[in-house]
Amino acid sequence: MTSWVGRTAAEIAAAVREKRITPREVVAEHLARIELLDSRVGAFRTVRAEAALAEADEVAARGDLDGLPLAGVPLAVKDNLSVRGESTRIGTAATPDTPAGQDHVTVARLRAAGAVVVGLTNVPELCVFGTSESVHGIARNPWDTTRTAGGSSGGSAAAVAAGMVPIALGNDGMGSLRIPAANCGLITLKPGSGVVPAGISEGDWFGMSENGPLATTAEDTRLMFSVLADTPDAARAPEPATRRIAVSVRSPLLGVTVSRPYTTAAREAAKALSGAGHQVRRADPPYPLWLGTTSLAHWTAGTSVDAQGLDPLRLARRTRVHAALGRRFVRSVREGDRREQLRRRMEPFFAEHDVLLTPTLARRGPAAAPWHERGWLRNVLANTNYSPLTPPWNLTGWPAMSVPFGTLPSGAPCAVQLVGRPGSELDLLAVAGQLEELRPWQRTAPLS
Repeated sequence: MTSWVGRTAAEIAAAVREKRITPREVVAEHLARIELLDSRVGAFRTVRAEAALAEADEVAARGDLDGLPLAGVPLAVKDNLSVRGESTRIGTAATPDTPAGQDHVTVARLRAAGAVVVGLTNVPELCVFGTSESVHGIARNPWDTTRTAGGSSGGSAAAVAAGMVPIALGNDGMGSLRIPAANCGLITLKPGSGVVPAGISEGDWFGMSENGPLATTAEDTRLMFSVLADTPDAARAPEPATRRIAVSVRSPLLGVTVSRPYTTAAREAAKALSGAGHQVRRADPPYPLWLGTTSLAHWTAGTSVDAQGLDPLRLARRTRVHAALGRRFVRSVREGDRREQLRRRMEPFFAEHDVLLTPTLARRGPAAAPWHERGWLRNVLANTNYSPLTPPWNLTGWPAMSVPFGTLPSGAPCAVQLVGRPGSELDLLAVAGQLEELRPWQRTAPLS
């Protein structure tokens, strides 16, 4: 009997459309995988077993089944996006356990395409930090369960990496898709501003947060992106093209260095792309000295807005401190022009280069631990020291990806980041697809 666990979304959808497997059978297999493994991984805050099977039957009965791009594909959703009939807790005890009346627009698009939501995934409280733990559980990296899955889309990434679902929905305000994807050996795309509907919490962290896919292949990433962006043509593989690629291993933040496994991954990826015919050269973006303080101001101010109206006594101490600091910056962030200054500063660089290639992270993810019970400064330092390379591209609002490339000394995956100018999502996906062809990665962690 063919197992559909570990297969791609594209493979599953094709089999369902061709009636080689039913949506119920596919979903049931993945629910069994969740039951087997999630006590060790902690990917899910809640699993919708009965509801998912019923929805799978509804997909099977649809008259347009043979045209659904995600027919019968099991999907995990980050627990800050509403799923009809389920509460949205955002990793905290301060939100009500009240079922949502309707789907978030991105969830609705994925369901309309035939996907079946099997559960909502664990996140850090209010999706603030780059490690995913809260009163609802700790999301662990399936490649090394002593380490965090990353955050804030950590549960979504862990679910895909463990083979519990082939694709998951997450979002990224300072790296929250790219960080867990890099930790867990997945491919992800943070779209540029306005490409995919946002609507995340209260104001999308001043427009920095974007919804996007977590997957195991470039094909699945394109497929899911095409549904989220409502651009069916994006699902087709692009024609090969020569691109001007800048490679940089410099940290954007003074005092934060990038460890050798991640610099090696970026250099090796650059060598591979050069061998494939691209114009590759070493070039560092003109990161400004004020980037660190600007990132901190936006990060904390976004949390301050999200925390309004919540009972502070039900929030963790690290969240309260983060929000309290952010209150000082809300006005300056709303009225300031630092993001526009950064875009203007970067535009000449991206006029010379089509793609920027960097390490995704500076070092491996921290230990899987109750970070929500630890102090604010300890959390901020841990986050900053391992993920300094992702925030600049939320500030610009430009597209960025994380792509698996190479391995860490522990055997866990390493990763590189691809960044492009506005509107270059398909170009980035094309380069990611080439990296996958040149250096294929193991798609699922060896859990059993």
